Amino acid sequence: MPLWHIYCPSDAYTPRDKEDFADSISELYVKHAQLPKFYVSVVFHEMPAGSLFIGGRANDRFVRIWIDQIARRMQPERIEPWLKVIAEAIAPWVADRGLGWELHGDETPLKFWTIEGLVPPPGGSEEEMRWARDGFASPPPETHAMS
Repeated sequence: MPLWHIYCPSDAYTPRDKEDFADSISELYVKHAQLPKFYVSVVFHEMPAGSLFIGGRANDRFVRIWIDQIARRMQPERIEPWLKVIAEAIAPWVADRGLGWELHGDETPLKFWTIEGLVPPPGGSEEEMRWARDGFASPPPETHAMS
C-alpha cells in the first residue's frame, strides 16, 4: 500500500480537487505497479497560514509530500524514473498552480502490513488479482471437495 501524506496550504485544493488529485495518484499505481486501486491511500493535511516553514521562514505556497510505499519494493535503478513519473503526474496539482513542492519516499517492510487484518497476497499473484477485481481485501474463497 502506498500512503501519501500531502501537507498543503488550507486553501490550495477544493474537495473536488482533492478527490481528483487522489484519483490521479491511485491511477499511477494501477498503471505502473499493477496494484489494486484500493491499496492506495492519500491524506491531505491542510496547514493554516503561518504553519509551514522552509529554512526558518513561513511559506504558505508550498506542498510537502511524504510517500510511504509498502506493497512493492523498488529496485534502485527504477527510483529516478519513478520520481519523474510522479513529478509529471503531480505537476497540475503543484507546479502548474504556482506552488513550491518537495517529496520523499520511505519503504515500510511488508511484515508490518495488513489490510482488514489480512496479510496481503504476494504481488502479482492470482489472489492479489482477485482482490484488485473485487476492489477490497477478503480471505481466500473456501474450496469445497466434491463428494
